[in-house]
Amino acid sequence: MCRRSFSFCSASSVEALPSHVHPSKRGTRIVITVQDIHKSFGGLKAVDTCSLTIREGMITGLIGPNGAGKSTLFNIIAGFEKPDSGQVFLQGEQITGLAPHKLFHKGVVRTFQIPHEFENMTALENLMLVPEGQSGEKVLLPLLVWGRIKRQEREIRRRAEEVLEFLNLDHLRNELAGNLSGGQKKLLELGRTMMTEPRVVLLDEPGAGVNRTLMGTLAHDIRRLNREWGYTFCVIEHDLDLIVDLCHPTVVMAEGTVLAEGSMQELRRNEDVQRAYLGESLEAQA
Repeated sequence: MCRRSFSFCSASSVEALPSHVHPSKRGTRIVITVQDIHKSFGGLKAVDTCSLTIREGMITGLIGPNGAGKSTLFNIIAGFEKPDSGQVFLQGEQITGLAPHKLFHKGVVRTFQIPHEFENMTALENLMLVPEGQSGEKVLLPLLVWGRIKRQEREIRRRAEEVLEFLNLDHLRNELAGNLSGGQKKLLELGRTMMTEPRVVLLDEPGAGVNRTLMGTLAHDIRRLNREWGYTFCVIEHDLDLIVDLCHPTVVMAEGTVLAEGSMQELRRNEDVQRAYLGESLEAQA
């Protein structure tokens, strides 16, 4: 995967830069493979014989009723939970049970329904904390290579400033993250993924607690990152309008396993999906 400059200063400069997944290649390669995953908690099956794939350069939706196992599956993929059995692969590499920080280094990034910001630090500082291996983190190194540390800090700050501008949060760069609205915190969490080189981003209910205006902004930014930069997303969401707007394909989970996969138009016609989850609410949208 190529490294890319964070030249987000204008829409024209963004569009002029290549993404790391060429449009003609999107969907042709599998980035995540979930194979026959099982996970129980105290005898309750949260994930049961679950298998699915996430294709590179796509925005895959993951929907289903509460208790379907969606968030547990995300936790297993991202290393926050270990499966009882089954395997997870990242572009053919076995990653089952690896710790979250190791998977983060490999480019598997998970966000949460409730954002995990550092509330007593500014929005800018929250982003600047993300890059790993900063020289200033080492105890003695600052005394030896102060100039290198300052150059690295300037580069990270520049990148964080450009991410905030991309997300239209630059006016809040010096605001404490704890003072941001729910939608702004979701945007900031998306910005944290932009400070890395993600191979796949697992978004857990990005629309939860977000007003319609900011939800539109969030959806726009997700589309831009996918279209212009080739980001691969898998999105858990209960707001079907957002799923229709963003995702193809969409995977339906019920009772811990995959029930169906396809476009929302196809899922609307699937009687098993209607019985398990969508029912009259789906028919009303048709």
